[in-house]
Amino acid sequence: MLSLSKRVVQHAQIRLSSVSEISSTALIELALNLTNSLTANDRFERLLSTVRQAVPCDAVVLLHVQGDYLKPLALQGLTKETLGRRFEIAAHGRFEQICKSTTPLRFAADSPLADPYDGLLLAHEGDLPVHACMGLPLLSDNKLIGVLTLDSMVPNVFDDIPNRTLDIIAAMSAATLKTAMMLQQLEQHSKHNQQVVAELTHEALIKDGGELIGESASMRKLKQEIEMVAASNFSILIEGETGVGKELVARTLHRQSSRRDGPLVYVNCAALPENLIESELFGHVKGAFTGAERTRTGKFHLASGGTIFLDEIGELPLAAQSKLLRVLQNQEIQVVGKDDVEYVDVRIVAATNRQLRDEVEQGRFRADLYHRLSVYPVAVPPLRQREGDISLLCGYFIESTRRKLGMTQLTLVKNAIKVLSDYDWPGNVRELEHVISRAALRAKSDSHSPIVRIGLTHLALMLPKDKALNGGEPLQADNAYKDAAQADINLKMQTDDFQRQLILQHLSEQNGNWSATAARLQVDRANLNRLAKRLGIRVSKRIEVKPE
Repeated sequence: MLSLSKRVVQHAQIRLSSVSEISSTALIELALNLTNSLTANDRFERLLSTVRQAVPCDAVVLLHVQGDYLKPLALQGLTKETLGRRFEIAAHGRFEQICKSTTPLRFAADSPLADPYDGLLLAHEGDLPVHACMGLPLLSDNKLIGVLTLDSMVPNVFDDIPNRTLDIIAAMSAATLKTAMMLQQLEQHSKHNQQVVAELTHEALIKDGGELIGESASMRKLKQEIEMVAASNFSILIEGETGVGKELVARTLHRQSSRRDGPLVYVNCAALPENLIESELFGHVKGAFTGAERTRTGKFHLASGGTIFLDEIGELPLAAQSKLLRVLQNQEIQVVGKDDVEYVDVRIVAATNRQLRDEVEQGRFRADLYHRLSVYPVAVPPLRQREGDISLLCGYFIESTRRKLGMTQLTLVKNAIKVLSDYDWPGNVRELEHVISRAALRAKSDSHSPIVRIGLTHLALMLPKDKALNGGEPLQADNAYKDAAQADINLKMQTDDFQRQLILQHLSEQNGNWSATAARLQVDRANLNRLAKRLGIRVSKRIEVKPE
């Protein structure tokens, strides 16, 4: 229980009396503010500001229901990384009760249910839970569309607010959210399209990594380009470094296109055996070649009516490139073992981490295929160029990791975002996800509290020590981190050992198949071979004759 001085008690009593009766003037002001707002973000911010004026509180959050998850749309009083989180309703008792209710719900100060915002409140540091909590389900046509939560460090501060007042605030908040949703539906031209996008987004979120998260200038430009080109039927070439999220961009393009009801077929060109590329892409008939024991449908047939995503397109050999060119030119394929051609209706989206223009100049990639693929090139920015996106991505990955590890709460210490933002991230978003996952495991093993905090020491083991410096001056960090920065840690040796063990593990699982291993690790096969050679890894095959 939080001990309060007499002065704090008096302040709490004043706040309790001030919110026991909220004037109609405040509610009218709320309605007028909302009607004067132009954009959804503006409406949300005005909504939260006016709610805090009417009901004094330390934090207020507007969340949108997306399937089994709650997505924060706007907040005041909580850390910014909270916006990147996606709260699984069933995993949070308070959210679950609010979503099942049809009326505003107050939680007792001693409620045994963990507060999902523990450790995230800006006005309070430490592990103490928020003492007063209230949730308003936002309903439209008797359907839950969102949730408005209010939290205060003053116990029982919400108890005397008339239910009628809360019903009015909930109705206005629901109307605000509903208006924003309807405007979004109109922008996408139909309610049906919006429902399909929501469903696909939900399915992708279950698989993790289903949403383009980021509000930096480069990410806003990328989202605008995707929205603009998705409606066309152009072939798209997605370019970007390893780990930037090219597959996610391809999925987003597909679900925003007119082909969203059709299939999206993924093909990793780097993992295709050279002698079976035509069979994999175009199919074969039974007996077409040795080992063809049955007729096989090719990837282009499977993608007919939808989109085929050719990842690592730069790894295709020249012979296969000429076959692919025929599909792009005439939308026709020739099944291995058949003389006649067949027509398919497929949109091609390709991706590469190579500079294909340079590959063309060096004769490793066909110029005509390159120009056919890159009708509209889309460049995915590296993480180091996405200023301000680290905190949102951290919130997303932290919440995902928390669910996977079954934690009550997982968060970052104060200076962690600064350390992460100063790092160059050669592995981009995928590297950030792995760093957060590993740091969470370390933090969990060090913690004896339900609120697990990822500290600078947990990140220092994975980031270069010089990245913990800001202009040559150490960050204001805890003593443990300073000790770790001064310790004699051979980062390169630890990194090599980790990579060596990971490659050996997957090589063993794939029976020494380098292509399959590269596909599992999501790296270029040539790069994997070079890395393995440097690490002293090689696959040795031998023939043994057993004695009779």
